[in-house]
Amino acid sequence: MPDPTVPPTPPVPLDALLARADLGLRRIAGPADPAAVVHWAHTSEMADPYPYLLGGELLLSAGVHIPDGAGAGYFDAYVSRIVAAGGAALGFGVAPVHDTVPGALVEACEMHGLPLLEVPPRTTFSAVARALWQLMAQARTAELRRVTEAQQSLATAAARPDPVPAVLQQLARRLGGRAVLYGPEGTEIAGAGPEPGEEVRTALAKLAEVVRPSGQEPSDARPSSASDTVAGVRLVAHALGNGEGFVLGTAAPQRDAGDHTIASVAAVLLSLLTGERHSGSGAGRSSALVRLLLGAAPAEVAPLLGGDRWRVVRGRPDGRAAPDPVAASALGAALGSSLVDVAGEVVRVLVPDGRTVERVPGWTLGVSAAAAPRDWPAADAQASRALARARATRTPLLRHGDRPALTDLIPPHDADVHARALLAPIERSPALVDTLRTWLSLHGSWDRTAVALDVHRNTVRQRIARCAALLDTDLDDPDVRMELWFALRRT
Repeated sequence: MPDPTVPPTPPVPLDALLARADLGLRRIAGPADPAAVVHWAHTSEMADPYPYLLGGELLLSAGVHIPDGAGAGYFDAYVSRIVAAGGAALGFGVAPVHDTVPGALVEACEMHGLPLLEVPPRTTFSAVARALWQLMAQARTAELRRVTEAQQSLATAAARPDPVPAVLQQLARRLGGRAVLYGPEGTEIAGAGPEPGEEVRTALAKLAEVVRPSGQEPSDARPSSASDTVAGVRLVAHALGNGEGFVLGTAAPQRDAGDHTIASVAAVLLSLLTGERHSGSGAGRSSALVRLLLGAAPAEVAPLLGGDRWRVVRGRPDGRAAPDPVAASALGAALGSSLVDVAGEVVRVLVPDGRTVERVPGWTLGVSAAAAPRDWPAADAQASRALARARATRTPLLRHGDRPALTDLIPPHDADVHARALLAPIERSPALVDTLRTWLSLHGSWDRTAVALDVHRNTVRQRIARCAALLDTDLDDPDVRMELWFALRRT
């Protein structure tokens, strides 16, 4: 827990205050430590300032309290009390009481390691305090900007197709150290940032065990976070909030004021990414799966999933060969459904009809029309064709049209008979059928069809020429194309 006596503003390096030319401060005793910081300024002329200090102060005094003839013993007691109270430094004002800083005071500060600053006559104590608060405000603004930028970068990383590695990489960069995700068994699932030494790595893994719930104790029996310092490296472990045993560990050489906030944001995002996302009860989904395995029809188990009509969404990550299970789960979470399937290079998600499917950064999506369970296979084919067209046209999201069409005017049986007869010469070659369908859907574009099917454009030309020969028709005739498209939509 943070110390309640420490203000929420970040401290100011003592060197930054000394660098202010308008103040003219000069260090005349004590260590020149670049890490020395000041939390606030306080003026006191008490001979024993201990009861009035909270720690971290720049104590300002004009020496009014110094009695005539004070010797080394007085100054030793005075400085030791400031150090005991946690004072960061002592600023001694020259004039109007003393023309110079007493030599015994300089010696006492040097002996006790307390920085002693000489405040020139032209500089008032209020000017020193004002300068300190200005530096604090600047530091606070910079820290808030840093935290805000970190939050935005972490949120953007969480929306990528590879969200967990991306979030860890951003976190490690923002902290200037190492970020690790530990699984429920304590193994390192993913990590980013420079590898620490064996001692630090082992200590961080042990720290993760401190916060990981064992499953045999109440949820609040262990702390949600823990910290330690090993070999000068600050270690922190955060238990992720999904209760499944995942832990985020960080190892950074230093700890800034906003690091805890940044790591907490990352922990929340990783909790969402690693946790199971529910669109209905887990018991309902389990029951639906068991019934399907035991022979029930999809229409009978659909109500257990939370709805009667669903859309199939097919997604493919941009710039990656194949999605991993965590990326697929993240896509399902973004679409609001936990019914996710990874099929090679494509992720399929079953989304309730009432939920709007929007673009997901880093993914190309094809969306089917809403369909009842008996039509889910057809909806999956619709989503597949929509995804192929989306990739060919470089459109992030493409929906299959679900408005009434001309085909609705023809009896389905007659339409199916006509489609089978028209396409009979090529029906034994699925590659020809798919190529013709994709080529027509993309208005005869060789290049786009090649992209959609992941084949060479010459292969597309050869297949279309073969279709034209087998069908014995002119594929440049728009009437022929329309009739073939009508038939292909029935298959």
